[in-house]
Amino acid sequence: MGLYDRDYTQEGFQSQFRGAPQMRTAFPKLTPVVKWLLIINIGVFLMAIIIRPFGIFIYEWFQLDATSVPRAIQLWRLITYQFLHAPGFIIHILFNMLGLFFLGPTLERHWGSKKFLIFYLGCGVAGALFYFFLVVVRVMPAGEMIGASGAILGMLAACAILFPHFVVFFFLFPVPIRVAALILTLLYVANLFAGGSNAGGDAAHLGGMAAGAVYVFSEGRLSKLKLRLRPGASRWEREMAARRKLRIEVDRILQKVHDSGVHSLTSKERRTLRRATKAEQMRNRL
Repeated sequence: MGLYDRDYTQEGFQSQFRGAPQMRTAFPKLTPVVKWLLIINIGVFLMAIIIRPFGIFIYEWFQLDATSVPRAIQLWRLITYQFLHAPGFIIHILFNMLGLFFLGPTLERHWGSKKFLIFYLGCGVAGALFYFFLVVVRVMPAGEMIGASGAILGMLAACAILFPHFVVFFFLFPVPIRVAALILTLLYVANLFAGGSNAGGDAAHLGGMAAGAVYVFSEGRLSKLKLRLRPGASRWEREMAARRKLRIEVDRILQKVHDSGVHSLTSKERRTLRRATKAEQMRNRL
């Protein structure tokens, strides 16, 4: 798909952003993996309430459990606990699903469905492992844990790095996503060391956020390293890699224009758009 095929570059689209920067208020269009994650989480939550024996069974066998070694080494719990939420506490699942709904589609479109699903579940697993680690070193007592918060906070960290222009509502106030991520990190760390309520959950939050940040920061460097170390990497392959990198950066910048208007662009981002436009025009002439 060329630069001029994208809806961001059409005249009608661009005319919306000739004034002051704006904050997007439209709901995101659901992507396949996000849609099924929402369906599974909400479906399990409702079934556990409606069919009590089912609820007892799944929480007994699928929640994260650090209270005994046999349960702690049941590896499926690292994944399944992410789809369970407190039955009588609707705020728990509501906030998690809102985070998935608003942040998930952007990351899934950015990475693709398979990569996004691996990232999402991986952040949840990282949160669980960090919790287990703190239990083993006796920073906190052993207990049980459920919820998708580790994965959701991993997405928040990833979006804060990849899309810093995002604005999110934090306690009903719109703030830049990086500010929200920083405030949440400080709150989780403070509660963890204070041994407050839900300290185990906050351990999973921090583990998920750390995994999300590490993944994003390492992704670009790893791709470059693989290309350099690959024997016989041709000039054509390096050129294709550079084009892919430029296309990803252009998509990010155009999404920023979509969300915040052209006035939000930095001089470097404007130069990148001009370079991409010139390259597209050259290809169209050939």
